[in-house]
Amino acid sequence: MATIDVLLPVKNGVDFLAESLDSVLAQTYRDWRLIVLDHGSTDGSREMAERYHEKDPRVELHSFPEADGLSGLLNKGLEISDCRYVMRHDADDICYPRRMEISLAAFESHPECMAIGGQADVIDAQGAPIGDMKMPIGGKRVGAASLFRNPIAHPTAMLDFTEVQKAGIRYGVDFLKLFPEERRMTVKNLAEDYYLFGQLGIQGKCNNVPEKLIKYRWHGNNVSAKRFDEQMTVSLQVSRYLAHAFSLMHDVKYFDPAPFCNHGGLLFDIDGRSDFSAEFERMAASVREGFDYSPEVERELTFRKLATTRNEVSLLWRYFFFQSGNVPETGEWNAVRSWLIRRFPGKRRMSAPAEVPA
Repeated sequence: MATIDVLLPVKNGVDFLAESLDSVLAQTYRDWRLIVLDHGSTDGSREMAERYHEKDPRVELHSFPEADGLSGLLNKGLEISDCRYVMRHDADDICYPRRMEISLAAFESHPECMAIGGQADVIDAQGAPIGDMKMPIGGKRVGAASLFRNPIAHPTAMLDFTEVQKAGIRYGVDFLKLFPEERRMTVKNLAEDYYLFGQLGIQGKCNNVPEKLIKYRWHGNNVSAKRFDEQMTVSLQVSRYLAHAFSLMHDVKYFDPAPFCNHGGLLFDIDGRSDFSAEFERMAASVREGFDYSPEVERELTFRKLATTRNEVSLLWRYFFFQSGNVPETGEWNAVRSWLIRRFPGKRRMSAPAEVPA
């Protein structure tokens, strides 16, 4: 049994797979097993993984072409895991050499956590740097952010597998079980990671390290690029579901998170409205009560208050003051920018569907 099992799902990802596998082999921490989860590849990905296994038996290939979506594939990986920690890694990303070492140290420092992620550099298909991914830090901060966005970059995540097994945690399912079974949400793909981390986040069991753990590759075949609108719709459904769960868990008033979400770096258009001040006060009161007052929670609410207006001039002015006192994170400036330019041809504009009563 290795200390860390690495779950690497792949479907026709041969173009970047070797670099991804090499980055795991180069880790400073050595007690790991790499489980390649093939989802029916036909481009040579299977054969490449088999060659790596021949060179290093810690690399294992398991094929599940019948798995039901990414959730099903990752759950197959969890079923065959036998470790202390599970680490996620993608077939097109690159680990920095100390990634495992840093994540393990973080679990030692934060024993209350069941999932820990980190920061990332963003590269293009050729490996050239094009930006960075900055995620929130602090248990309450990550918890509050969970209601409005995915608080952990999935390819940077490591989970405490012992606690995962105890709690019966799996991708795509409601493991909090606060609702009757017939009302529990299922997420097969597109936001399965957000659903998992969101449920842990509202319990205060997630965090991010300040260090960069990976190079995240952004290219035209990313799911986030190919199925963006669908992903945003599912993400908003998850946010609303989490808000209902949060209100039950902490015995606070429910609020609709939609006006304050910034999934995919977008603000939602909600019935053409431009002022959500009253909704913010109700939301903020519930979030403060549920997580207790802290500077971490207030930092999150500071950005969400900025989004109470959809007036372009006011929104830009508010962001100017926000960034003068805070370091913007991934999706914050993009949310403002995307709203300001949404009327230009070819730019995205997402409308929030009406909420289905719980």
